[in-house]
Order: sequence, then structure tokens, then C-alpha cells
Amino acid sequence: MQVALLQTHPELGAVERNLAHIRTQLSRQPADLWILPELATTGYLFADRDELARLAEPIPGPSTEALVRRCAELGTTLVVGIAERFGRALYNSAAYLGPDGVRGVYRKVHLFEREKLAFDPGPDPFRVFGGGGLRLGIMICFDWMFPEAARSLALLGADLIAHPANLVLPHCQDAMVTRALENGVFVATANRVGLEERAGRSLRFTGHSQVVGPRGEIIVRGGESGDEVLVATIDVSRAREKRITDHNDRLRDRRPECYSLGDAVRPS
Repeated sequence: MQVALLQTHPELGAVERNLAHIRTQLSRQPADLWILPELATTGYLFADRDELARLAEPIPGPSTEALVRRCAELGTTLVVGIAERFGRALYNSAAYLGPDGVRGVYRKVHLFEREKLAFDPGPDPFRVFGGGGLRLGIMICFDWMFPEAARSLALLGADLIAHPANLVLPHCQDAMVTRALENGVFVATANRVGLEERAGRSLRFTGHSQVVGPRGEIIVRGGESGDEVLVATIDVSRAREKRITDHNDRLRDRRPECYSLGDAVRPS
């Protein structure tokens, strides 16, 4: 299958303009699955929770409905980062969309830095979404720091982890090679680029969107600046073969009974 990443520079608060740009970019390349950055429709550096609340939308909502229509026109699916309003809660979410509508929503579990002042942490366990012969897991940005996130998705049967991101730290792209290798899955990080400056704060996003294969190989990687469309052809069957050697398996060789800290003997 063809997986495409859109590395882009959304304009803070300009939802309609960002959506128009996304719709145009989706026409550039046929793909079975598109992955877009975190908060791709709104930008990232909100002044406070009140500003976030003004820009957040329900899912389904105007932005996801517009993108579902685009999926139907192009015969594709996509994962897009959205500021979601759900009742009184505000989530940093990713919506999995297809021609048939919203297929799933993931709400970011591990919030980064000042996100904790605006967003509510995602309350739900990680899950895998099916469709089109692909078992899809989703993480968002700072989830990369926690090996449990990718491992949970691998144990649930994910073939590919879609990873919308707004990365500012320099470590993630290298760490995702390990996440792919230790779990035997494809990992596709769609990062944004550009600089956001406001309210006395400045963030520069690191780009280098990438797709990593189940053996830790980098299939495609973008630059650190500028819009790009990156495409990788993947064989999902490779993610279902977990053997390392004739006698070792990434998941079956786990020893959960040895991982508990409760009865551990601690050094004196």
C-alpha cells in the first residue's frame, strides 16, 4: 500500500486556510493512507485554554467533514491532528477518516510541556483500528517518549503506527527507529515545520518526517524545513512477522512475569 506524509506549516488560527492547503496537497499524490501533522488545522502555540476552546471542534465537525468529502473524492483515507472539543473537555486528538466518515479518534495520552495548561489528557487506552487490510495504531507527538505506547499498539496487532507530530526536541526521529525495530511495525511520523512566535514564546519545529520499517530501516525521510509530500510503499505482511531468529520472536519472547516491580529485590 502507498502511505503519504504531508509535512507542512499550518498558520495559527487560520483553520479555513489550513484546510484549503491540505485539500490541495492531497491531490498531488495518489495514496491509500495520508498522515498529517498534529493540530494540522489550527496550529500549535495557543495563548491559553480560552483561545484553544474557540478553535476546537467536535469530531465529527466542520473540519473532519470537509476532509471526509476530500477522501471520498480521492478514494483515500487519512489521519489528521485536530483540536477536539468533547463536552467541556479539550483534547489534542487525531482523527482517522475515510470516504465513509470518521473511522476512529485517538486523544493524546502524554501531554508535552505547556499543553498541560490547555488540553485535557486523553482518558482512553490505546487501540487499533481496522480497515482496508491494515491494522492501524495512532500515537501523537510526545507519546514517542513512552515505549509503552508503541508496545501497547504492537500487542494489539498494529501493522503501522501513524504518528502526527509537532516536534521541537531533536530526539524523536532517531527514537522511532527503535520503536519500529523493537515492535516489528511500520512507524510513520508526519511532523510539521516552521516557527511560531507569540505571547513571549517561540517554537521551531524540526521537520524530518519519516517512515520507518519493521526492521528499523528508514524508508523515506524529509528535510527540516519546507512543505513536502513523502511517499512510501509498504508491505503490511512484513509487520506481521515478528521473528528475529529461528528461535526468537519480538512479542512471544516477552516475560511479563519478570517485569513487575512489586516483588523486585532492590539493592541495599
